[in-house]
Amino acid sequence: MPQNFISFDREQQLLLPPNLKDWLPGDHLGWFMLDTVEAMDLSGFYRAYRADGHGRAAHEPAMTSRCCCARMRRGSDLRVGIEPACQPPPHPTGDDPH
Repeated sequence: MPQNFISFDREQQLLLPPNLKDWLPGDHLGWFMLDTVEAMDLSGFYRAYRADGHGRAAHEPAMTSRCCCARMRRGSDLRVGIEPACQPPPHPTGDDPH
């Protein structure tokens, strides 16, 4: 794929948790959202980028779509920005007294 996208990998090993599959149970809504975006036709988004890959790297349209879906699911206004939707939920550290 010649487009110049910032890469992402759902299987990427993280500091905590070691793997996203360990973080979310199999029936979590997040997996449904990933599968839903995967089934969507995003070709219109891909056509908007230069085929030669020149220019500043962009976020992969499927990843951006997943963040938008998460944001809308929470009832948030997309005009405010999608960065908060892309942040992982807090992970318990063991230091939490509750």
